[in-house]
Amino acid sequence: MSWLRALKATARAGLTVERPRLEPFVALRGAAGLALVVGVSLALFGPAVAVSSAFGAFQAAIATFQRSWRSRPTLALVSGATLAVSTFLGYLTGAHVLLFLLLLTVWTFLAGMAWSAGPTAGIIASSNVAIMLVTVTLPTSVAEAAGHAAVILAGGVVQAALVVLVPIRRWGAQRDALADALAAVADYSRRLRQDPLALFDPAPLMTARSAAAVSRRQARRRPAELHGARGLAERIRPVLASLADPAVGVPAEGPERDRVRELLAAAASVLDAAARAVRQGSPAAVPAEALAALRTPDTGAILSGPARRAAVRLAALLDDVVEAVTPDDRAEVGEVRERPTLLQLAPGALGRARGELRPASPVFRHAVRVAAAADLGYAIGAALPLGHGYWAPMTAVMAMRPDFSQTYSRSVARFCGTLVGVAVATGVVQGAHPGPWGSAALAVVCAFGMYLLMRTGYVAAQACVGAYVVFLLGTGGQEWTQTVPERVVLTLLGGVLAMVSYAVYPAWETPRLRTRLADWLAADGRYAACVAAHYARPACPAPEAVREALLGTREARVAWQDALERAAHEPVRHRGLSRTAAADAEHALGQFGRVAMLMEAHLPDRHTTALPVAENLAESLRRATERGARAIRERRVPEWGELRATVADWDRESVPDPVLRNGARLLLEALDELSEALTDGEGRRDAGRRKGEGRKDAGPGPGAGPRSGPGGGAA
Repeated sequence: MSWLRALKATARAGLTVERPRLEPFVALRGAAGLALVVGVSLALFGPAVAVSSAFGAFQAAIATFQRSWRSRPTLALVSGATLAVSTFLGYLTGAHVLLFLLLLTVWTFLAGMAWSAGPTAGIIASSNVAIMLVTVTLPTSVAEAAGHAAVILAGGVVQAALVVLVPIRRWGAQRDALADALAAVADYSRRLRQDPLALFDPAPLMTARSAAAVSRRQARRRPAELHGARGLAERIRPVLASLADPAVGVPAEGPERDRVRELLAAAASVLDAAARAVRQGSPAAVPAEALAALRTPDTGAILSGPARRAAVRLAALLDDVVEAVTPDDRAEVGEVRERPTLLQLAPGALGRARGELRPASPVFRHAVRVAAAADLGYAIGAALPLGHGYWAPMTAVMAMRPDFSQTYSRSVARFCGTLVGVAVATGVVQGAHPGPWGSAALAVVCAFGMYLLMRTGYVAAQACVGAYVVFLLGTGGQEWTQTVPERVVLTLLGGVLAMVSYAVYPAWETPRLRTRLADWLAADGRYAACVAAHYARPACPAPEAVREALLGTREARVAWQDALERAAHEPVRHRGLSRTAAADAEHALGQFGRVAMLMEAHLPDRHTTALPVAENLAESLRRATERGARAIRERRVPEWGELRATVADWDRESVPDPVLRNGARLLLEALDELSEALTDGEGRRDAGRRKGEGRKDAGPGPGAGPRSGPGGGAA
């Protein structure tokens, strides 16, 4: 993508306004906390203290809107406390330019490195730096600066207290995550009616798993309907695919296929009802026709073999889902995923930050960029005869993100939103001439608009923020003529600094696509090898090992998809991995993971006869995928000679299990497809010949083809 097209695409993304589900009562609670803090401070201590307290309450409320599974009061308290420390340190050094620049450099670098702990930590840290730049202009003594820090902390405490005292939609984020996971499985069930070999994106299940982790205190208070349904959704997914896969024995057309489609539609209806029940905290209203379709005795007469067993199991699991999501006073039983406290997370967060201290790390490069842009913006703002020079570094810090598309889109959106917000607020100030109390009231109204529209798009939120700052500074006695012109010019300057800094010191995702693909291949190989090894040792319990391997391949797949999405907007040539090659490679690895999942769905029980040849397959898969991953990182086309030799001599006598026998061949075909995707020109034709030879040696087998199942199951 050229630079011109990249700039157009990121500008459109930044100016896009979405229509998500609004949360007006949550926004009203945040605005009420801000109004309480500002009103009390204004009445008791005057405008200067009111402005400081407004910073703390405003930022603490923003922290509670972040996509985090931590409790909202904790986020508000952490935001208020860290902001108080930042502003106090900023004042202590504000009178000494060199010392303040040193603090600004260190603080912004640490804020950039905070992204290694996650986006919530990165956003809070960046906001602390931005507000620190504003508060150093407040003319106070050291003692008064400590007082300002205290009222900033008090703002965070007030917002945290309001979350506790005025709860709105308890466990709302966790409910949404679980409901989205159930709805995703329902959508998968519907797609299987039309495409029996459809793939499933595990991202909703991964999000629900992350949301399911709770602290010990939360575990005692969590609603019963949020415990257990996610695990059932995980178990339903392979049953759905096993029921739909033609390799199980149900023909592609005919009365059996019609019955399968009816069952899949009924399952989707039940799962949708369960999703609504979880989201709303109400009993599941399951359609009567769906229950009738699942419980009719005709299923046993029409279906037989694996398909009949899958239908019976599906009905039982759906009954469990309906029971699990129905609110009641049952005590929670079973194990829960425990979420560590913030203190317990600190060593791991520091370790991840140390791991990012390398020149090739996107987080490290972001930290260097944001520190340099903040220092340069502060120096330029101080040199220009505009006043309020902190707007430039503040804009740069708030706009910059570790990836290209967000940095550029937010820079454009921040300037456009600021221009609109400042223009509207200026008109109000000139026409109405509100006093301190009127300006404070208008600032609270703008904050409410920001909280309400925060998830609709960055440009809408920034329009509210621009007006909020104008009114807030008006509360402190600063006229609009002192703030508006320089804020517009310096905001533009800060956005340009953010964009130029990324162009000068980029962290492109495109050159790392091969590494992401190699990581995904290695994770898929470990998962497939773990599954195959269980066929050789059925008496040994392996669910936990297989589960960990499956989670690893999911994480690698999501990392690849995120990288591919970021790379799509970068003005960088493909450097060895074109869009076509990336799409074909993604399809091949998706099929590889799907076949491994199908094999897992039919793992033998402990009484099944062991198949020693499966151990050879597991070792061959592990070595082949590790070598293949290394070849991809080195820009070579991987070869699968050892794995091909392992599978070539298999027959019905040596490997009587059809799932293992056909699954091994399909895994090899998927790997051949991956090599073909990474080959160009003559190499592509050579890969096609190798693939044809492999099929000739291995035999077609039932359900051959990378999109066919080896005998049932699901991806």
